[in-house]
Amino acid sequence: MSTIIALVAIGIYLIFYFTYGKIIQTKLLKSQDAPEAPSKRLSDGVDYVPTSKYVLFGHHFASIAGAGPITGPAMAVAWGWLPGLLWIWLGNIFLGAIHDYLALAASVRYDGRSVQFVAQDMIGKKAGKTFGWFTMFLCILVVAAFGDIVAGQFAADGRVFFAFVFFCVAAVIAGFAMYKSKLGLGWGSLIGLVLICVAFFCGNLLPVKWSKDLYFLIIFVYIVLASTLPVNLLLQPRDYLSSFFLYFGLLAGGIAALISVRSFDAIPVFTTFSAKLIGPAGALQPSPFWPTVPLIIACGALSGFHALVASGTSSKQLREEKDALFVGYGAMLVEGFLSTLVIISIAAFGGLALGDKLMTTPALGRFVQSFATMVSTTLPFLSMNFMTLFSAVWVSTFALTTLDTTNRLGRYIIQEMALPMKDKNPVIYKVFNNKWVASIIIAFVGIFLARSGGYTTLWPAFSGANQLLASVVMLTVAVWVKKKLNPKYTMIVLVPAVFLWVTVTAALIWYEIVIIPVFFRDMAKVPNLITGSVVGAITLFMLILNFTMIAGFLKNFGDKKAATA
Repeated sequence: MSTIIALVAIGIYLIFYFTYGKIIQTKLLKSQDAPEAPSKRLSDGVDYVPTSKYVLFGHHFASIAGAGPITGPAMAVAWGWLPGLLWIWLGNIFLGAIHDYLALAASVRYDGRSVQFVAQDMIGKKAGKTFGWFTMFLCILVVAAFGDIVAGQFAADGRVFFAFVFFCVAAVIAGFAMYKSKLGLGWGSLIGLVLICVAFFCGNLLPVKWSKDLYFLIIFVYIVLASTLPVNLLLQPRDYLSSFFLYFGLLAGGIAALISVRSFDAIPVFTTFSAKLIGPAGALQPSPFWPTVPLIIACGALSGFHALVASGTSSKQLREEKDALFVGYGAMLVEGFLSTLVIISIAAFGGLALGDKLMTTPALGRFVQSFATMVSTTLPFLSMNFMTLFSAVWVSTFALTTLDTTNRLGRYIIQEMALPMKDKNPVIYKVFNNKWVASIIIAFVGIFLARSGGYTTLWPAFSGANQLLASVVMLTVAVWVKKKLNPKYTMIVLVPAVFLWVTVTAALIWYEIVIIPVFFRDMAKVPNLITGSVVGAITLFMLILNFTMIAGFLKNFGDKKAATA
């Protein structure tokens, strides 16, 4: 079964990339005739930097992947292995890949501006402002959920932290070799690959454990620096080198899945429609597959955060619009294959790794042990000890690349939201437009929430905001396709966008009614009260903004001209 599922996934993704994706590129977008990309026209050496599509794919993929395509599917197996797998595949093809590709292309057509500006032009000024709040809240929740994941990985195994430290040093050296010396991309990449091995080896020699609070502080400082320094000094080369590390994991996992020929004994095909998933304070909460599946699987199927990456950093580095198919559409399909590997490893090897403790083990531990078992069992030259450490570092690497990119995106959003104050109140505008201040705001609030609540508590809130933003982005690009590109292709975006909006809106209403009250059952637990109050308020505010956004969409969708109000 493991081999069959892996082959089917690869076949589906390749077929749709070279058919569906190519049709969008040549027939809808007509990228072969597109004007010069903003990375060249607006090149500034900081944010707008023309970049090889292979380097940019590494940055983009590493940034969008995060721990989402791992954590979500690892939790979703509570419904059985088939429901989650179907949502991943169908979501990738008809939602995620279309969403990512068109968000990236639209941003390129708007001079690398965020999808917030696209929404403002297509749906109206109110939509633009609403979108800004959406993205700011999402950035905060991403930092919170992924910050806790990374701090937890560091605290559990000090080797993971020190591998990260040496990895950052390697990225700066490799970045200098690629961009500041005559060695160029080829030799710089080779140096980086060697330094990755050195970083992993050195980290393995330092199994020091510090407190989780100290790691929260270190993560805070790191993401502020990564979001303010020039993109090609630390963030881009670190993400680029991370991609090789990530590719190795995908390659090893893919080969193991293809040749393992194992049945899915650890997880049944289907358990129950309303499976029990870990909720606030570790309590098990019955969760119906629909509409809550997007809150659990999240990035494995689609992600609104991807639109922020696409329009925040990737669109400013895309060398030519034709590369958007490879970077945007391709990266989402690779992420879907990663989520498929998560399902395969747990369903086929979870029993070997965790035995009777499988479903009571936290999602990340479930994946680390199952994946390490799958690879080491199938490829004996990769030992269980090595693969366990590698899997843990792999997860933290995914999460860190999302964290530093998210904080940079949050900085962009705050600076963009401050623009209306430029003439009305120059002093306040100057404060919030400062890149250090804007970066610190997102990092501080996010890490504060991370410290007061674990990722299992924050995950549904992050996922809900994430998927809600994805539905809004798809509605926005549906208007863009209709008004600016070719109306006959509108339905390939509009139909899945409406389905997604209904599903996620229903899921967030369920979350607000069913899950948020759980935080307040034990009034003595102050962290739960803080997290519940903040997350509940954010979720409620986002639902209000959501209905404001859909009202603007309905008002302007039928208009032939772009919105002005």
